Amino acid sequence: MAKSSFYYFFFFSFFVLIVSASSENPTPTPSAVHAELKNFGLPIGLLPSTTVLNYNINQTSGDFSVNLGGACRITLPPDNYLAAYSKMITGQIVQGRIAKLDGIRVRAFFKWWSITGIKSSGDNLVFEVGGITVKYPSKNFDEVLACEGKHSAS
Repeated sequence: MAKSSFYYFFFFSFFVLIVSASSENPTPTPSAVHAELKNFGLPIGLLPSTTVLNYNINQTSGDFSVNLGGACRITLPPDNYLAAYSKMITGQIVQGRIAKLDGIRVRAFFKWWSITGIKSSGDNLVFEVGGITVKYPSKNFDEVLACEGKHSAS
């Protein structure tokens, strides 16, 4: 009897260990809003993997909003820029382009800069930051990244 109790305890402890280990670093998974990005010819890695409370896209005007449920930060490839996502992201999306973007900022040169637009251009993405544009390979955004923490941009 004591021997069978030991085995039950051992298997239960092992199960709890496996479950807790897998929940510590969950694998980022794309959601419906990531699929929408792909439908518009943009990579899914433009948005972090987080709980999306809701999103809306006006199919006529392209106006959209995404409620992430909370702000978060990720490190963008390939140059390891810190990006801050607000709880609410808005803009206007059409095939291969996001304009009037609000809610995504990137830290560069010791300052936070708002990304105001993103455009697909061949194998590259062109990010608009005010009057400046910066090109990065689209493949850098093929994977969805997990939020590193719930913070707001300062």
